[in-house]
Amino acid sequence: MPHFFSNKRLIILMVSIIVLVALIGFSMRGREAVTWPEKFARDSVGVAQSVFSKPAHFAAGFFGDISDLIHVYEENELLKSRLDEYASLSAQLDSIKQENDTLKDMIDAEESLTDYVMRSALVIHRAPDHWTETIGINKGEQDGIQKDMAVITAEGLIGKIDTTSEFTSTVQLLSDGSRTNRVSAMVSTESDPVYAFIEGWDANREGLMLRKIESNATIKEGQKVMTSGLGGIFPRGLAIGEIVEIEADEYGLTYNALIKPSADFYNIEQVNVIERTSESLDESLKQESDGEKEEEEPVEMKEDDIGGSP
Repeated sequence: MPHFFSNKRLIILMVSIIVLVALIGFSMRGREAVTWPEKFARDSVGVAQSVFSKPAHFAAGFFGDISDLIHVYEENELLKSRLDEYASLSAQLDSIKQENDTLKDMIDAEESLTDYVMRSALVIHRAPDHWTETIGINKGEQDGIQKDMAVITAEGLIGKIDTTSEFTSTVQLLSDGSRTNRVSAMVSTESDPVYAFIEGWDANREGLMLRKIESNATIKEGQKVMTSGLGGIFPRGLAIGEIVEIEADEYGLTYNALIKPSADFYNIEQVNVIERTSESLDESLKQESDGEKEEEEPVEMKEDDIGGSP
C-alpha cells in the first residue's frame, strides 16, 4: 500500500480520469441554463469569428466583383462584335433588296415564288391517336383558308391544309408518315441549290426524309433545307430543317438524307397559314402536257433512213 500511494503518476492519472468522466456526465445531462464559463467561451469565439469573418467576406466580395466586371466586359465586347455583324448583314440585305427591285423593274416582273399572304390561327383540336398526323385550327373557308395552303410556326414549315369547313380546318403535318405527303424542297449550298423531295417521316430517328437527291449533287450535314416553290403549293424559302445524315437509296442511283425539322411537331399552339400569291401552272395545262406525253408514239423509220432500197 505505501508503495502504491507513492506512485504519484498513477494517482494523477486516476484522478484525471475520474474528473473527465464527471465532466462528461455533467455536460450530457439536461440543462435549462448555460454556465458562465461556457458563455464566456462562446462569446469569445463569436467575437473572434466576427473580427476575422468581415475582412474575409470583404476580400471575397471584392475579388468576386472584379471577376464579374471582367465577364461583363467580355460579354459587352462580344455583343458589340455581334452588333457589327448584324449591321453588316442589314446593309447587305438592303443592297440585295435594291438590286432585286431593280431587276424586277428591268424585266417588268411583279411576282415571285416568295410572295405570299399570312393568316394566323390557333390549334383547337389534336387527337391522341393522330398526334403526329393532323391538327385542327380555328380558321376556315370564311377566313380565306383553302386546301393545300402551307402551314408554319415561328420555327418553320409543319404541314399543309388537308380539309376545310366554314370556320375550321384540318392540317396534315409533315410528320405524317404517308408517302403521298410530299414537299418540293431544296438544299441551300454555296453554289447552286440542290433540288429534291421531302417524302415520309422516319419515326425511329424522328426526322423527315429528303429523297431523290442526284448522285452528283454536293451536299453535306448541317446544310439548311427549305421549300423550293417549284411544287406549285408552297412559296419558296420556308424553313424545313437541316441535314443530319446522308445515305444512298436502296438502288444506289440517288441519295436520301435525314432532315432534323426546324419546327417542333409535338408542342403546337399557334400557327400561320400561308397563301401563295404567285401563280402556278394552270391545271388544264398540266393535264394537257401529260396527255401529250402519253399520246406520243414512236416514229416509224423508213427504209431510206437506214439506207434500204424499195
